[in-house]
Amino acid sequence: MLIPVILSGGVGSRLWPLSRESYPKQLLPLVDEFTLLQNTLKRLEGIADKSAPLIVCNENHRFLVAEQLRSIGVSPKHIILEPLGRNTAPAAAVAALSAIASDPEAVLLILPADHIIANQQAFAEAVNAGVPLALANQLVTFGIVPNAPETGYGYINATDAINNSVALSVKRFVEKPELETAQTYIASGEYYWNSGMFLFKAAHYLKQLENFAPDILTASKQAFHNAKTDTDFFRLDATAFKACPSESIDYAVMEKTHAAVVIPLDAGWNDVGSWSSLWEISEQDNEGNVSLGDVLTENVQNSYLRAEHRLLTAIGVKDLMVIETADAILVANKDHVQDVKKIVSRLKADARNETELHSKVYRPWGSYECIDNEQRFQVKRITVNPGASLSLQMHYHRSEHWIIVQGTAKITRGEESMILSENQSTYIPLGVKHRLENPGKLPLEMIEVQSGSYLGEDDIVRFDDIYGRHK
Repeated sequence: MLIPVILSGGVGSRLWPLSRESYPKQLLPLVDEFTLLQNTLKRLEGIADKSAPLIVCNENHRFLVAEQLRSIGVSPKHIILEPLGRNTAPAAAVAALSAIASDPEAVLLILPADHIIANQQAFAEAVNAGVPLALANQLVTFGIVPNAPETGYGYINATDAINNSVALSVKRFVEKPELETAQTYIASGEYYWNSGMFLFKAAHYLKQLENFAPDILTASKQAFHNAKTDTDFFRLDATAFKACPSESIDYAVMEKTHAAVVIPLDAGWNDVGSWSSLWEISEQDNEGNVSLGDVLTENVQNSYLRAEHRLLTAIGVKDLMVIETADAILVANKDHVQDVKKIVSRLKADARNETELHSKVYRPWGSYECIDNEQRFQVKRITVNPGASLSLQMHYHRSEHWIIVQGTAKITRGEESMILSENQSTYIPLGVKHRLENPGKLPLEMIEVQSGSYLGEDDIVRFDDIYGRHK
């Protein structure tokens, strides 16, 4: 049985400020109404004899991932939670261990959750052609037929066909080249972009890890066997997984094995690795511009302009990437978008939360958005989904005023329980246990005014939570 494994653990820092650690690019609808994760799952439809997918994601994204799967009608085999990112080799290892527990002959299709593939039929044909090779204990990767001397990708050197199949034997993997080197690769016709997509038997991949990266296999096994089931999730043991080396499948296995083969793929692939790559694949106007949201331009060429919350205007510029969010704006030349990671690194060094959170933060029960704050007060707009409930909690350093704007709220305050509706309010004193629920069929909208000496999100003591959260 073919088991798709979707790796959704990245943070997509090169697409900051839209992509953040708490809401990374694979969870965003960047090219159409579906997110990159959802489109990855939807393109599996043309692949034969497949089972339900395995999802590997960061534990902080678990509810977002589960909701995105539910909204497109996908029921996963498991959602495996990583306590932190350890690159693709360990992620594939725990997926392989999960797969062989139910099918010792399982074949894994490893797919990053943040790629775009325009020609889904060509993709499905390549995967279907690779299955017999995987069953024959070949480690299949998919090499993208290059259309430019790209310096942002690694390359695979491959020439000789294998047993009259569509696959080629791999001579070597090479790191991201300089431009002149990349140009020679393209001219030779013997190099392909390294896509990071793989197809192999789960058991054979684990055997290869045992040969070439036994420390990864040992740590992955320990993390898997000490894992715990948490509601709908499979939570890896944090201590064991944190001790695992952080390596890619390429570095840990593919560059060392003699069983690697590559299938050339020409299917309109893009890893959406930067704002310029997103500009390239988006629909452009006659001036080469991509304008999304409330955007007005005058004499602008070859630019990507994205307004998320307010009017964005541009005059007399070209080759710019301008992305507006509620709390940050990026302006970059199209040829320098790879340096966005440097800005993100500087923000992290300054301990600024713009790298982690948007002003609107999603939770399993709904969302909240900070609309005003000063040193001793903060105002939030809170949305609670129908039937959802916040945890029973208390705060040591703040009190809260709640004003119901829309819908119906069931409120627990100490030993009291009350129902409030539109234009009604209540007060939650510091140190009092409380809970907010939406018993209605419509979203509950509420304004919360916090006041106190400390207003951080870590000032929450949870006593009971239906989502299994402890922090």
